Amino acid sequence: KVIAATNNMEMLNTILNLLLPPLTIIFLIIFYPFYLLIKLVSSIHKHLRFENVAGKVVLITGASSGIGEHLAYEYAKKGAYLALVARRKNLLERVAETSRQLGSGDVVIIPGDVANVDDCKKFIDETVQHFGKLDHLINNAGVSQTLHFEDFTQIQDANHIMDINFWGSTYITYFAIPHLRKNKGKIIVTTSAAANIPLPLSSVYSASKAALVRFFETLRVELNPDIKITIVFPGFISTDMTTLHFIAKTGSDFILSESVSKCAKAIFDGIGRGETHIEEPSWMKSIFLVKNVCPEIVDYVLGYLNSRYLKPCCKCD
Repeated sequence: KVIAATNNMEMLNTILNLLLPPLTIIFLIIFYPFYLLIKLVSSIHKHLRFENVAGKVVLITGASSGIGEHLAYEYAKKGAYLALVARRKNLLERVAETSRQLGSGDVVIIPGDVANVDDCKKFIDETVQHFGKLDHLINNAGVSQTLHFEDFTQIQDANHIMDINFWGSTYITYFAIPHLRKNKGKIIVTTSAAANIPLPLSSVYSASKAALVRFFETLRVELNPDIKITIVFPGFISTDMTTLHFIAKTGSDFILSESVSKCAKAIFDGIGRGETHIEEPSWMKSIFLVKNVCPEIVDYVLGYLNSRYLKPCCKCD
């Protein structure tokens, strides 16, 4: 019986291997025009029903600088209440004061480390105790990597990248879900273009961001329709974590980098429209398309840049 079942499964897989590719192409040819029309109508609908965040409670991790800081300012301008989380208390106080001046009626700072599960529970508990609710959770905290994988002094040195970038977002999300569900809230997670593109010097960083994408896409299915999830894919943005590290490694600025304020404004607008994915700058969508359709081209170009400009070290026995 086992042999017969195995043979049946192999036959079924052989049939699917032969039939599914052409059937998929035929289906896409017929369905894709209708899909584009639905997307167009949906886009118009989203623009007409932009979310009003005045009086809503927004918790932002990694709010002391970069994208997190400027997202706080965008929300503040629209009258949202803010809970700002990061490790550097002095910088949080500066961001909080600026947010109040821009129009936020109430701002609290909660210093701590997203890699610590107890701190993540504290972030949610103190926010809800202070404001009485939670509407938006923005998982933005993260650390970067500008090192070839083989150049780690100890492989354990890579652990903190995954701890902060992946577990830091999942811990706090776990504690936030019951409160977000009450208000039909939103989760926004900042990943990276590196989640889709194999950028040199970012192997573990890319893995942590790719893990976030798959985790939150799965969570979107699990939590639908109670909680909406937006996944953000920033490219090269002029923040301490990206451009400055790039300068330190290569000795030059990156001409295609985008200002952090412009990036934050685009993300805020996408959140307000209820987008499921936000690529910023938007031209990154073209790179993602090429990577999906012709991955060898992207691999070749990035491999050339790595060997030509980033100079991986040579370890000999």
